[in-house]
Amino acid sequence: MTEITRRNFLSVTQRILAFTGLAAVFGPLIAYFYPPELEEVPSEPVFVSTFEELPMGTSKTVRFGRYPALVINTSEGIKGYSAVCTHFACVVKWDGTSSQIYCPCHEGYFNPKDGSVISGPPPKALEPLPIKLSGNEIFVGGQE
Repeated sequence: MTEITRRNFLSVTQRILAFTGLAAVFGPLIAYFYPPELEEVPSEPVFVSTFEELPMGTSKTVRFGRYPALVINTSEGIKGYSAVCTHFACVVKWDGTSSQIYCPCHEGYFNPKDGSVISGPPPKALEPLPIKLSGNEIFVGGQE
């Protein structure tokens, strides 16, 4: 068995650190030139749930292309919005106790009736998404 000298140990350590440094620099560079394919907004409606699974005053967040969608059962009916805050693209949530859509990142609040800004830093309303009802099932998106 060969003896590992201090010089050999330091040489191996130096090569490992050099390889790690090169990977840290060139990995993101390669990823920049070969980005992953992003999913576009689906042309077909996306299944959300049934009416029994979405009682009045509750919501469900579903995958909708590359961004999530927020579907809420309000007293005015089923509403659908892009779940991406217009301030810094955080994912918004439904607060059933205050009956408002809120952004947990910067305390932005939206009106569930039309997605308009109630308070906070968001510059504009949430993007509305079409809701389709088919029997007992709720769908979001698709061609209007």
